[in-house]
Parts: sequence; C-alpha cells; structure tokens
Amino acid sequence: MNARRIALALGAVVLAGAAAIGAMALRGPQVDALVVQSAPLVRTLQFSARVATLSRVDVGSTVTGRVAQVRVAEGAQVRQGDVLIELESDELRAALAQAVASEQQARARLAGLRSSGRSAAVAARAQADATQQAATASLARVQKLVAEGFYSPAQLDDARRAVDVARAQQQGAQAQIEANAEAGTDVAQAQAQLALAQAATAAARARLAQAAVLAPADARVLVREVEPGQIVQPGKALLSLALAGPTQLVAPVDERFLDQLQPGQPASVVADAFAGQRFAARVLSIAPAVDAQRGAIEVKFALEQQPPAFLREDMTLSVEVETARRDRALVLPQAALRSTGGADTATVLVLQDGRAQARTVRLGLRTLDAVEVLDGLKEGDTVLRGETDLQPGNHVRARAVEWAASPPANTGQGAGAGAALTNAMGR
Repeated sequence: MNARRIALALGAVVLAGAAAIGAMALRGPQVDALVVQSAPLVRTLQFSARVATLSRVDVGSTVTGRVAQVRVAEGAQVRQGDVLIELESDELRAALAQAVASEQQARARLAGLRSSGRSAAVAARAQADATQQAATASLARVQKLVAEGFYSPAQLDDARRAVDVARAQQQGAQAQIEANAEAGTDVAQAQAQLALAQAATAAARARLAQAAVLAPADARVLVREVEPGQIVQPGKALLSLALAGPTQLVAPVDERFLDQLQPGQPASVVADAFAGQRFAARVLSIAPAVDAQRGAIEVKFALEQQPPAFLREDMTLSVEVETARRDRALVLPQAALRSTGGADTATVLVLQDGRAQARTVRLGLRTLDAVEVLDGLKEGDTVLRGETDLQPGNHVRARAVEWAASPPANTGQGAGAGAALTNAMGR
C-alpha cells in the first residue's frame, strides 16, 4: 500500500514537471525588448587639433653687428614698427654724418653757381665787351695814324692783336655764362654731384635704420634666440613671431570621415589642462588634398568668439564636431539590427502576439551605437534585441530593458538633450 502511494506521488511530480516544461516551451525564452520611441539624434566626430595662427614669421638682422639691446621677451605682444632688437650703431651714425656733410657741400656749390657764379660770369662778359670796344677803337686810330705816317706798321700789328685778345675774352665770358645757365654743363655737373651725395646719404641712413630690427606687423613673440652682446649676421633667425589675426585650429582627420564634414558645422573645443572651459568653433575649411602618408585631410576651424586667454600656439585641443542632427527621430540601438540589406535597410525582430516577427526597416542617420528608423516601425513598437538563436515565429517572453543614450558635448546650440546619441572617433 505504501509502495503504491509512493509511486503515485512520483508520477504526479513527473507530470507536474512535464506540464511546467511544456508551458515554458509554449511561452518561449525571455528576450530583452526595447520600446521604440522618439528622441534627438546627434552624430559627432571627435579628434585632436592644434592651435595655429594665420602666419608665423622669423625675423633677424639684415646687417652684421653686435646686439646692443633686446627689447622684447617671449610671449610679449608687439605692434607694427616696434623696435625688437637694437645693434651697436656708432660707426653707422658717423658714416651718415659724413654723407650728410658731403650732400650739404654739393648743394652749396650748386647754389653758388646759380647765384654768385652767374653774377660773376655776367660781370666778366660786360668787362670783356668793354675791352673789345676799346681795342676796336684803338685799332681804328692806329690804322689812321699809320696811313698818315705817324705810326709804324708794328704798332698796327699790336693794335690788331689787342682786338683779337679782347674778342677771345668776350667769347670766354659768354661760354661761362652759358655754363652757369640752368641747362649749362657746370650746373649739370653740380646737380649730378648733389644727386650722388643725396644717394650716399640715403644709403647711410638705410644702413643705420637696419641697426634696429622692427616688428613687421602686430604679433606675439614665440621664440627669442638672441641676447645683448651677441654678434649677429644676415640670414639667422633671431625671433619667431606669430602675426596677429584670427586664431584657427588645425586638425588632421581620417579621410574615412570626409563625407561627414562640411564648412560651417558647429564644434565644441576643450583643452586637457582646462577641461571645464569649453568654447565654440565652426568648420572653416577642408583641404582639397589628402596627406597620402597619413591618410588624413587637414580641417581648419574658426573660433566663434574671442579666443580664451589660456590658448597657446601649437597647444593640443580636443574637438567634437556636430556632423548631423535630428531634433526628433525614431531611434534604435545598432544592436537591435539583425541583418542589413544595404546602406539604408535592415531587418529587426518585432514582438507581435507573443512571437518574434521579422520586419524590414529603412534607416537614416547612423552613429556608432544608434540608428534612425525612417520607415517600417512606429513609436511604441517593441523590438527584440538580436539573439543569435532566435528565429522569426518563435514564442518569446519580453523582458523590458531601458536604453540610456549618451548626451553629446555642448556645441553652443543647446544640444544637451539627454536622449541624444553621439558618434565618436578616438584621437
């Protein structure tokens, strides 16, 4: 009797277990399920950039000399025309003084020719005219007296020579007048000597000016490689300057992401040393050529406001560029996609009447961990996470899971929605 009861009890247990197993088989396995909902979707790229100015120049001396004074230090802001370096200039100043004296002498000679020289030439001509007239009158008298027999022929010859001398003097005085005229040879020669002296003065003044190294434009001193007492020569860079202008950021970006970038896109920038001080920028330009060695393309960014005071030339920064945005989209995690039929379609499993049903969806914007659904699903549908052994038509038991999205970095446009998703490219 006891044996029979034990057998009946064991049979009941076996039947109960079989019934439970059968019930579980009919209900199917437990699968993570996501409820399709709308949320902002933001795709971003992250990479390293460096600070760069529009232009950097090296300045140095154009003459050989000893440095007398260096007026700037590294980091100093200078204005165009400011004296950066002074060379010893005593010898150059003496050469300039000598050239100025020579110029003054040439100018005085030219002025003398134009004033007293011309007066003297006119006076000499007047005197020569008077002498010639007197000699001519004397010749006439002598000729008459010789004819009357009072003078000898020798006296007539002397009178004729006197007339010839007077005429020669008259011609010489006239030539001197012409030489002292504005187009005359003496004035032209004096003008040429004055021009030569003026050129020598200008050259001496230019050499003296080269003893001071000036700032070519508004700039900031990056590197100083000169000290007082140092002998410098032309061609050696003494100071390195970053010319004033809009601060830009330059980043080498993997060419794989070229299709996601375009000028004008907003970006958020942060320096490692000042992580709490983000500032906004935008894509300014994309280089037309790819660096073949690195497989990267150079992208330049312009700041949206005045650059922070902590920025330094060549400082490394982290840049996050917003390459696409959907303010409201049906969003799924990439893990919910079972297979893809191309760039814009995929298959998902949807919970319907306790079973997994396959559905083809059309996709839009993608990030690393999320995707936008354009067609095939509606808000409120339950999508099953991709189990490898789960097949369409299987019974399933949905286990609701929450999917938390990561917010994007603030790009200055209010992009801090908690449901937004980001796409990151490591440095």
